[in-house]
Amino acid sequence: MKYRYGELTWPEVKEAAAAKRVAVVPIATIEDHGHHLPIDTDLRLCNAVCEAAVARAADRAILIPAINHGYSPHHMDFPGAITIGAHTLIDYGVDVCTSLAHHGFDTILIVNGHGSNTPFIDIIARLAVVKSGVLAAAVNYWSAPGVREVAERLRESEKVGGMNHACEFETSLYLAIAPDLVDMSKARHELSHRPTENYWTDLVAGDGPLVMMEHWSSLSETGVMGDPTKASAEKGRALLEAAANGIVALVDEMRARVRAPRVDRH
Repeated sequence: MKYRYGELTWPEVKEAAAAKRVAVVPIATIEDHGHHLPIDTDLRLCNAVCEAAVARAADRAILIPAINHGYSPHHMDFPGAITIGAHTLIDYGVDVCTSLAHHGFDTILIVNGHGSNTPFIDIIARLAVVKSGVLAAAVNYWSAPGVREVAERLRESEKVGGMNHACEFETSLYLAIAPDLVDMSKARHELSHRPTENYWTDLVAGDGPLVMMEHWSSLSETGVMGDPTKASAEKGRALLEAAANGIVALVDEMRARVRAPRVDRH
């Protein structure tokens, strides 16, 4: 069964919507990921997770072409980053969702691969619900069900900050997906985000209550935040499997959700 939206004919799109397949929308960005990883890391990893997930749930999900660019102005001191404005990103994401809704897709899952997109994917999903009446939700792929447990079991880097950016987590995934593009001889251990009493950040351990994002060049010399030297393809394959299974679980949960009718209670 075809599961890539762009490979369908328009009658097949109509059939996919009628079959109540969940539209999975990857979103990420292009930005620095140290000296050892390509600048497409966020995008490639998010796409790989979504591809693996939708491939195993092709009868009930459809993979929408990714939104390639995200919110990365704090990375612009490093060559390579491409950023779009906050309102542009929100409008773009909502337009994608409303287009899908227009064609009959009533359940949309936005899967994010870039940390600083997080508040925007939340808003995109909320606005899609309000504007189109669809059931829309958003998730960071590293927060999908089951990922944290696998990552905590595998991690050798520091509990807080070792899995953050171009780190053990992301480097392991890239090694599992496209090892020929990773130069581990240039991987550097760099923990420099200076955690304090209420501020810390980690993909797996989670973030502290204080949400903050300084310019990346003031936090990192290489673009790394974490410990990529602990990465391996074996870890990456386990993380990819966990993330894909987690996304499938979310697809099934959303499909099973009973829709209550909207009521104007004035």
